[in-house]
Amino acid sequence: MFLTFTALSLFFLLKDGPVIRAWTERHMGLPPSVTRIITGRTLGALRGYFVGVTAIAAFNAIVIGLGALVLDLPQVGSIMLVNFFAAYIPYLGAWSAGAYTVLIALGSKGPDVALVMGVIVLLANGALQQMIQPIAFGATLGIHPLAVLIVTIAGGALFGTIGLILAAPLTSAAVHISSDLSRARAVQARGAGEPPPVPTTEPTHA
Repeated sequence: MFLTFTALSLFFLLKDGPVIRAWTERHMGLPPSVTRIITGRTLGALRGYFVGVTAIAAFNAIVIGLGALVLDLPQVGSIMLVNFFAAYIPYLGAWSAGAYTVLIALGSKGPDVALVMGVIVLLANGALQQMIQPIAFGATLGIHPLAVLIVTIAGGALFGTIGLILAAPLTSAAVHISSDLSRARAVQARGAGEPPPVPTTEPTHA
């Protein structure tokens, strides 16, 4: 049922994406130039997030696939595909695909090889992924990897799975929207013949 609704939603988003965006912009209650910046940056941040997820999924699939190849497991191609596509489901997908890989190792090579494969899965989905994830998201979202790590942890602690998914792209969108609006105000001020605003501080009293 979930996959059916996902496929249906994806179809309408691809078919009527510009119409939905225009409707959203009309109902934001802001000037058109501002709404265009907000929606554009938000969509760009979400696209960057999924590019980062794809890079991480490919990394997981390659690491686990190489481990399966070295251990001479059967169905190495299937193992890589399952681990790649499962990585799009936060946390549960990666660990479910890892369990699938370990079960294949157990059924084909016995408990010793399954234990080694389990260690490889733990490294790929744990320590190695935590090293590559902030770098991938930092590059695709345009914010520092440390900021990605901090907001992802905070988002997950406050809002669960939704926070883990949306914290980094929404932070990226907010940073870029603020920068774009400041730049637009400066250009408008120069076009109107006014000097750009200079930050002032309140006078201090002894």
